[in-house]
Amino acid sequence: MRKLLKGNEAVAYGAKLCRPQVISAYPITPQTVMVEKLADFVADGELDCEYIKIESEHSALSSCVGASGAGVRVFTATSSQGLALMHEIMWVASGMRLPIVMGVANRALSAPINIWCDTSDVMAERDSGWIQLYAADNQEALDSVIMLFKVSEDKRVLLPSLVTIDGFVLSHTYEGVDIPDQDTVDKFLPPYKPEHAFLDPSKPMSLGTLGTPATYMESRKQVEDAMRASYDVVKEVMADFAKHFGRKYEVVEKYMCDDAEIVIIALGSSSGTGKVVVNELRKKGKKVGLARIALYRPFPVKEIAEIAKKAKVLAIVERAQSYGHTGPVYADVAAVLAENGIKTLLLDFIAGLGGRDIVKTHFEKVVEESEKALKGGKAEKPIQWLGLKEELL
Repeated sequence: MRKLLKGNEAVAYGAKLCRPQVISAYPITPQTVMVEKLADFVADGELDCEYIKIESEHSALSSCVGASGAGVRVFTATSSQGLALMHEIMWVASGMRLPIVMGVANRALSAPINIWCDTSDVMAERDSGWIQLYAADNQEALDSVIMLFKVSEDKRVLLPSLVTIDGFVLSHTYEGVDIPDQDTVDKFLPPYKPEHAFLDPSKPMSLGTLGTPATYMESRKQVEDAMRASYDVVKEVMADFAKHFGRKYEVVEKYMCDDAEIVIIALGSSSGTGKVVVNELRKKGKKVGLARIALYRPFPVKEIAEIAKKAKVLAIVERAQSYGHTGPVYADVAAVLAENGIKTLLLDFIAGLGGRDIVKTHFEKVVEESEKALKGGKAEKPIQWLGLKEELL
């Protein structure tokens, strides 16, 4: 079935098809429609699920931890300040190895108060032990929810995960989306059989108890090992998804990268604008490509290294800043280059914060600066902010 859906609705349909047994969430712009739509499904009898209404995002994720610990499939959703309020419990969920799936409509963090898109909210959680997938369109948003349940519930992983869509740019924009039939999803994603259910009276056990210096490091190393293992599982699940549904996804989508001297690296919906610019520059004979990172945690080290070995310049366009240093994606890519002894020039462009549009001229500026660096053998300004209004500084 094909329907015209907002990004939020696409995520909700994806969650519904996975047959969660508990949903606990709190409304916050621009995510609210995700949980409203799921509430409609439950109220209309289309989804047999316990829908828990709570008083905050902290309580929402805490409820999910309890439900997942009891051994059922769980979904939640949030944005921005809501995700920040969940921060304490994000670490609890990963440390307890609970396969919760969350939808996030990206939104800037305050202050000043801002309800529009950037990725500062999810980037602030990149070290909390959650798998992260960034969707570029509404179809990928729906499909990613289904794939992430299968990844998170895999015995080799058992980690929570989130699918992120750009607030308003995708969350409130309509696109044609293919909604899979329930039977096909059921074959792809069978009922959840928990590896550990600590609220099962017949098999009592404890999770999340005191971790002394004698055990804490080992427990966090297990999270790291599971996160590393999830990389191969994600690729397996993506390949299996293609067989069942006919749509192919990659941890890094490569667009005209094979012979590119300059490769733009982007996440989310801005990659679409970047592809348009790549097409136009290719017609002018410029060897430019684009690599869209879909899987951000675990970081796709192998794919980025392969791209970097062929390119002469990597230019990163990202919607977040790690204040006092670089953009977070830049730091990750720089680590890949250092680990692999790759000398490719690296530039970082901070753009689109607080919902400011990332437009064609920004990508053209990225290529122009990359050409200067290529000609001079170094980047004069390795980190630049695009689209600033100088009179406001």
